[in-house]
Amino acid sequence: MQRNIRRFLIAIAAGAATTWGVAQTQAPSAAQAPAAAIAPAAAQLTIRDVYDRMETAGYRDIREIEWDHGRYEVKASNAQGERVKLYVNATTGAVESSRLRGRRY
Repeated sequence: MQRNIRRFLIAIAAGAATTWGVAQTQAPSAAQAPAAAIAPAAAQLTIRDVYDRMETAGYRDIREIEWDHGRYEVKASNAQGERVKLYVNATTGAVESSRLRGRRY
């Protein structure tokens, strides 16, 4: 009886060690991981940064800046004085798209 229990425990320990070893070999090391997976995320611009960039780009009367679906939505007036809604990239500050009186440009 003792011998059977001992064999059973040895079999469980061997199985656990094998399973743990397989799990360890399947996980990629830092040297094997792609650079994008270990690179830190780009810093997000603050509302003040977005305001300054839009002002520098020639937009005036900046009325509203809000976070919307991973980017900033800015309501302002363009150089011609027309009201526009801008969609601004949160990391680069680039204007991704704009709307003027319901049209997309």
